[in-house]
Amino acid sequence: MPKDETAKEPHLSLAENVEYLRRLRELNGITGFGDFHRQLRPAPECPLVEVEEFGSNPGRLKMFAYVPAQRQPLLPLVVVLHGCGQGAAEYDLGAGWSTLAKHFGFALLMPEQQRINNPQRCFNWFQSEDITRGQGEVASIREMIARMVADCAIDSNRIFVTGLSAGGAMTMAMLSAHPDLFAAGAVIAGLPFGTARNMRDAILQMRMPPARPAGELGDLVRRASHHRGKWPKLSVWHGTADYTVHPDNAGEIVKQWLDLHHLPLAPMAANEVNGYPHEQWWNSDGVTVVESFTITNMAHGTPIGVAANDKRYGKAGPFLLEAGISSSYLIAKFFGVTDWIRQPKPAVTSPSTRLIPEVSPISVLPTLTKMLRRPEDAAEPVEAKASPEPVKTAKPARAKSNRAARPPKRKVDASTAEPGEIKALSATPADAPAEVKPPVARPPVAKAVDMTPADPPPVIAVKAPPSPAELPPTPKARRVIDVAAVIDRALKAAGLK
Repeated sequence: MPKDETAKEPHLSLAENVEYLRRLRELNGITGFGDFHRQLRPAPECPLVEVEEFGSNPGRLKMFAYVPAQRQPLLPLVVVLHGCGQGAAEYDLGAGWSTLAKHFGFALLMPEQQRINNPQRCFNWFQSEDITRGQGEVASIREMIARMVADCAIDSNRIFVTGLSAGGAMTMAMLSAHPDLFAAGAVIAGLPFGTARNMRDAILQMRMPPARPAGELGDLVRRASHHRGKWPKLSVWHGTADYTVHPDNAGEIVKQWLDLHHLPLAPMAANEVNGYPHEQWWNSDGVTVVESFTITNMAHGTPIGVAANDKRYGKAGPFLLEAGISSSYLIAKFFGVTDWIRQPKPAVTSPSTRLIPEVSPISVLPTLTKMLRRPEDAAEPVEAKASPEPVKTAKPARAKSNRAARPPKRKVDASTAEPGEIKALSATPADAPAEVKPPVARPPVAKAVDMTPADPPPVIAVKAPPSPAELPPTPKARRVIDVAAVIDRALKAAGLK
């Protein structure tokens, strides 16, 4: 039998009415924040810019926005709704949404409530005229989104909404009234949609939320629009020590959204994130469509902390609570807007720096050493004496070059020379120059020879040179090393040229 949608509101007992009146002054306008707005500091410097013209604005809200200079190609938009007693700048300072927007390159929209609408600057999530599609505050926020889409080329498939407390309850109203507009939402210390239509209902739902069937909660959302397509994803956050909005409201929100996605109440996965319980539900495609974070021992507020990328977004303050977990970052990750990261400006590199090859000189040194080593610098082999113990061969030592006593070389005709003389001449490198040049100082690179000794060359029997008296007087000749050619070959061998 279909339900009677025109049924009267449930009757309150005398005890419930007394409790309602007793708490009315304590709650100071159903918020539980009292005169918190009087304790706030002036709005700090922030990148939010007020936009005055965005439509008819039936809800009489203010519009603040931020679009970073570097942004994603398909620009996402995140709508953030503050809590009672707060403004856009205060909540942005604490929750760090503009810092996230700058780092990950997405656009940010932060509507702000005015005291002419609510003395505590709460969004009127419990007033029918403000949560009905096309009316009041819901319509004003919808106009702000339209202005952002038109001015900033927002990707219409990547629009998200999140909020704290009254802003969380208004987040549920936006998702319910315009489910075709949002891809996902996130609620922090909020309440299910449609469970309060006046102040009295709001107080009861905040303090003593009744347990409703999932189907009944889902129908409240389905009646808010004509939408019959895909429903947005939802992330739910609540502290177990919240005495302003009862933690059972988180369970009611989860039930309401699971019914829309036709999912069971039992979680499909349960784990811990930063030490806090985390439950997940996914659809037939394996996409997580509902998740729940339970922040144990946390009071009413937005949990903040160091994010998984070791960065801190926001700072602690009233109802912005240090909990060791960054809800703003994890919500942005749930929205899928953290894949793109702002790139730093490229460093200016001088032309001389770009010409230096990125190769370690250590790998080039052995090759360069062997190519620069001269045959006459090789050490003479040392014969080991016979011994019953294992023979130890001494390391080859560099022979001292006595250039002053070296006999001059003579030219020998291969056709008339004796075999011994030809064999002796073969010990001279083939690339030695024939002409005599003045001595050239050894380049500094040759010092590397001492660091990496080369293998000694094979011993070649050489015929004793004739005495100086037998030789014709010729100028003393020294072998000249073409240093440039040697270095060029070394660089080619090392793959640097």
